[in-house]
Amino acid sequence: MQKRMLGKDGLEVSALGLGCMGLSFAQGPALDRKEAVALIRKACESGVTFFDTAEVYGPYVNEEVVGEALAPFRSEVSIATKFGVRFEDGRQTPDSRPETIRASVEGSLRRLRVETIDLYYQHRVDPDVPIEDVAGTVKELMAQGKVRHWGLSEPGVATVRRAHAELPLCAVQSEYSMMWRQPEEELFPALEELGIGLVPFSPLGKGFLTGRFDRTSTFGKDDFRSIVPRFLPENLDANQVLVRLVAETAAEKEATPAQIALAWVLARKPWIVPIPGTKNQQRLQENLGAAAVVLTDHDMQRIDAALSGINVVGDRYPEQLAKQVGK
Repeated sequence: MQKRMLGKDGLEVSALGLGCMGLSFAQGPALDRKEAVALIRKACESGVTFFDTAEVYGPYVNEEVVGEALAPFRSEVSIATKFGVRFEDGRQTPDSRPETIRASVEGSLRRLRVETIDLYYQHRVDPDVPIEDVAGTVKELMAQGKVRHWGLSEPGVATVRRAHAELPLCAVQSEYSMMWRQPEEELFPALEELGIGLVPFSPLGKGFLTGRFDRTSTFGKDDFRSIVPRFLPENLDANQVLVRLVAETAAEKEATPAQIALAWVLARKPWIVPIPGTKNQQRLQENLGAAAVVLTDHDMQRIDAALSGINVVGDRYPEQLAKQVGK
């Protein structure tokens, strides 16, 4: 597996990471714990060294699974987790008060079975806590040896700049794929200027780019896609033009649609490390195969020209959650 560098402080990880959220949260029934541990360990054996989880996934369960799975591989891997979101009356609410962060890191260290968190993200920007105070608290945790690097998830560019000025950021996490290219407009230039890595989640468009879904697809209440406007039947139907583009490119390259979607993300910038998730070991191997798919400059120009003519229909978040990003 190829390696990539996130940030300027030397966090080197596999070019493709593993997003672990769906193993126990937000994407249908949780995978049996033994199977989840086995899948994570298979990823390690296949060259993955970067694993993403969060306190709120489960909540708490996901960190426990990741900690159990990676215990034998601790010296070989980097683990990213997140703080700053709590559940209140069934809703996710930002909470990055210093005392909350200090309590969160202790819980995450315990569940992950580690002494240091490799990459600690603020999960969502808290409008009630200045980002300088958040950075100051994380800086204390770094001085105590509890955190090695830090990052932000789904922030606005102004917040990225303020946070980085206070304490250099290693990475920013954001949704990014052929289906959601908005980060290219303002976030990409800022990250390149400041030397911050990008960790895209949902690089497969929450599975849509693989061709798995059409207007007849349904999602259970325990699947986040059940409340995402993009996955309404009429929008699934309208966006099939994007699926066809990916499938046609896959046929030309003798690859799968998932591999093309991931290879496209990898080809955008050398400081991008996508974290596709899966519950299936076969899909895991398929995704990792994307690292070997070469998209030439001509391929990228042709794909981008086609993408520019496609209007993706449907918002990526319901209204309430959309209000929490880009702050």
